[in-house]
Amino acid sequence: MPAQHDPTRRRLLHGMALGGAAVALQPLWALASPGQPTVLAGTDVDLCIARTPVNITGKTVDAFTVNGSLPGPILRWCEGDTVRIRVRNALAETSSIHWHGLLLPANMDGVPGMSFDGIAPGGDYLYQFKLKQSGTYWYHSHSSLQEQAGLLGPIIIDPIAPDPWACAHDYVVLLSDWTDLDPARLFARMKKRSDYDNTYKRTLGDFVRDARARGLRATLADRKAWGAMRMSPSDLADVNGHTYTYLANGHTAAQNWTGIFAPGERVRLRFINGAAMTFFDVRIPGLKLTVVAADGQPIQPVEIDEFRIAPAETYDVIVQPMDAVAYTVFAQAMDRSGYTRITLAPHIGMQAAIPMPDKRPLLTMDDMGHDGHAMDKAGEMTCGAAMGMPAMEGMAGMTHGSAMQTHPASETRNPDVDMQTMAPVPKLDDPGIGLRNNGRSVLRYADLRSLHAPADGREPSRTIELHLTGNMERFTWGFDGIRFGDAAPIRLKYGERMRLVLINDTMMEHPIHLHGLWSDLEDAHGQFLVRKHTVSIPPGSKRSIRVTADALGRWAFHCHMLLHMEGGMMREMRVEE
Repeated sequence: MPAQHDPTRRRLLHGMALGGAAVALQPLWALASPGQPTVLAGTDVDLCIARTPVNITGKTVDAFTVNGSLPGPILRWCEGDTVRIRVRNALAETSSIHWHGLLLPANMDGVPGMSFDGIAPGGDYLYQFKLKQSGTYWYHSHSSLQEQAGLLGPIIIDPIAPDPWACAHDYVVLLSDWTDLDPARLFARMKKRSDYDNTYKRTLGDFVRDARARGLRATLADRKAWGAMRMSPSDLADVNGHTYTYLANGHTAAQNWTGIFAPGERVRLRFINGAAMTFFDVRIPGLKLTVVAADGQPIQPVEIDEFRIAPAETYDVIVQPMDAVAYTVFAQAMDRSGYTRITLAPHIGMQAAIPMPDKRPLLTMDDMGHDGHAMDKAGEMTCGAAMGMPAMEGMAGMTHGSAMQTHPASETRNPDVDMQTMAPVPKLDDPGIGLRNNGRSVLRYADLRSLHAPADGREPSRTIELHLTGNMERFTWGFDGIRFGDAAPIRLKYGERMRLVLINDTMMEHPIHLHGLWSDLEDAHGQFLVRKHTVSIPPGSKRSIRVTADALGRWAFHCHMLLHMEGGMMREMRVEE
């Protein structure tokens, strides 16, 4: 067996200096070929969750693995089949596997404390469900912070109908963020010092440069505004490249995982963001990308140069390299603190130039959803814009005449709420901070249009509005200022069609995932846009989704930034008769 396919050797070599050697996997469709230990196909699968020593950064630590590998094996199934997955827990603690984006009975969803107790230490659990969909998905632990320590893997479900995008090569690109820290220690550090990784704070030199460029008064007003919020415009990521090593298919950028092609062949890249806390911006210099699926669902093809992928999202991309040269698939963190990459090449060992990371962006008041409304004519912060005191009574200074965003009473004088957006907008046509006007064609949510109409064409019978809230210094998160442990379930009547409006009152972007039910994202006019299982909500934005309560049970609804979910941004969605 070639060394690159030896899982034992691979575990021991992760992160060590490999002298530039590339690691390649065969195309996913070559399931019958030798050397494919990382792909499991068929309706009966056995998985084992355990601790396994790995060395990614030069230090050997334990990871949570599936069948001894990080990431876990690719599960390749067929739409319409009923699968049986026997999961054994070899850990000394409770564990679980959640099948992200799959429609299945609630007791198969894998969320301990909802419709499932978890898999006890030394125990096992039989997951059994029919595959009602096709596409690119993934699985991960939903127990504590095990996902951060490696317990995740890809799922590919082949369609019953012929695939119109069948390609010569079909590769998974699973992006993730790794730390040698115990995830519980990482979370505890965030609670004590949430800005630990933010080493990019503005200095006196930045103040002088801004004052020369914008004027002293405007610069003082800007610093006063951010000071009133007790926040930093450079705080784009809670945890960044100072703590994380970014991986693609479990490999560092130096290890250079490589996918093979012949010139003129079409290649399908199935991007999965399995990171705990990292948004990635992905491009392949020299190649156009045709996006054909989002979150496993087919969309009208969109040709772009670059896309942002939030934690838990998936995108299927088609490329067609015409020349016998290598191409770098470059994935940089949103805050530009690091990157990972793989290579597409005609032969193992070939490499292409790695782009320099883009300039690090800074947040603005527009990004926070204030759009100038929170400033009076003198450039002073109004009482409502201070946001350090979220009572917000008597809000003044709305200069454009637009209606002020209302907020639930539970946010008022709440120590878990340090900010409220005053003028949220959908931002569906905004590629996002750091991607605007960069000279490349960047995917936007407004570009995503489902290939098919929604299965349920009814207008929603009611609307539920939820605010995404948090306190950056305390590192507490919730909906409407209420943490998960204190929140009542959201109750839906079986069969009803409802609209869920999400408003981001924080300065962080949150990918929101609803288990068990599809989220039909609406455009700015309330028309159906695209079907997703994870909808990312930027700061200062207001986005709405339609949901059909067509699956009985208790379902998790949460931010897929793992530490935000752990910090309270989670609710139970209960569908009842």
